[in-house]
Amino acid sequence: MSASPLAAARKLAPLIRSSADEIDAARELPRPLFEALADAGLFHLAVPRAIGGAEIDFPTYVEVIEEIGKADASTGWAVNQGAIFGTYAARMPREVARAIWIESPRSVVANTPAATAKAVVVPGGYRVTGRQGFSTGCRHAAWVAAHAQVVENGQVRLEQGQPEARYFFVPVAEAELLDTWHVRGMRGTGTHHFAVADVFVPAERTVLSATAKAVETGPLYRIPRTLCFASGDGSVALGLARTALDTFYELAGAKTPRSMQGLLRDQSMVQAAVGRAEADLRSGHAFLTQAIRELWAAAEAGAITLDHRAALRLAATHSIRLAVGIVDTVYNFAGATAVYEDHLLQRHFQDVHVISQHLQGRLTHYELIGRHVMGLPIDEARL
Repeated sequence: MSASPLAAARKLAPLIRSSADEIDAARELPRPLFEALADAGLFHLAVPRAIGGAEIDFPTYVEVIEEIGKADASTGWAVNQGAIFGTYAARMPREVARAIWIESPRSVVANTPAATAKAVVVPGGYRVTGRQGFSTGCRHAAWVAAHAQVVENGQVRLEQGQPEARYFFVPVAEAELLDTWHVRGMRGTGTHHFAVADVFVPAERTVLSATAKAVETGPLYRIPRTLCFASGDGSVALGLARTALDTFYELAGAKTPRSMQGLLRDQSMVQAAVGRAEADLRSGHAFLTQAIRELWAAAEAGAITLDHRAALRLAATHSIRLAVGIVDTVYNFAGATAVYEDHLLQRHFQDVHVISQHLQGRLTHYELIGRHVMGLPIDEARL
């Protein structure tokens, strides 16, 4: 990576913006854009430095994702998913991780969240079978990480008293990619399903999905992976909201609504609403930035607490929910102009509402944090 990650993201922003229609229509990143992102090292930002990755500091990482999200939300999302899954490289033997992520400079691993596949123990490894969902960027991936429970001698194997779940790294050519991502927003993420059928995976090409110990000791690998994903997702939402506001300002300075006198920007209701929207965006950004910096400092000191994790969970969720409100505000004031498919506000509207449906934006996270701050027991795995 010749340029800093943030400089690389900013340099690529014009290409990302100019590709937005193609991204949306194809339901995936155009190959030239994917290659440009990969060649800039953006999918390897969280891969350990010891094997050739960037192992970037977390506050800068989130800035990079937000910058990409400003240009196109689907692209920011795809980079975040690929990059953060790369933290598994810190939990595998270096030679194995290097073969997966580094031997090909454009190597990306597409994953799946739920352990819905089955991995049967055989000599030297496992036979893996299953249909797996929500695999962002799988059409450009070199590998898919099948997520499966381990079955040995006909029984689910236990690990720390729970069903053992692992990721199994399968060359994409050995998987069937299924065309399932038919959605209205975030179309360009290419979050299709894939299937594997009795594929052999050697034992060394697997990793425990929840409890694998870190081989690398950098602070980035002390942060719970769910919070890494959440922070990137929140930053994509904030980046999208920033561009939606800027797009609306251009429209408000040019449009005279039918049966109204003066430009859209001259209406007092519009002025008050965008003032509040700016406050929401800037406060959401400040909260997320503060929570990330405090957790990063704690990670560097080896002293992450449950309070740090709870603050970041709340900040990431709140960023997404604020972004939804901001986009809805400007969409409503834009009127019929924003209903057309070729208008950027229509894409922002569709994209932010798909983001809001993701696990990281769940409204139940507010309840989780409410319980925590009032001293009630919580499911710490969600933090």
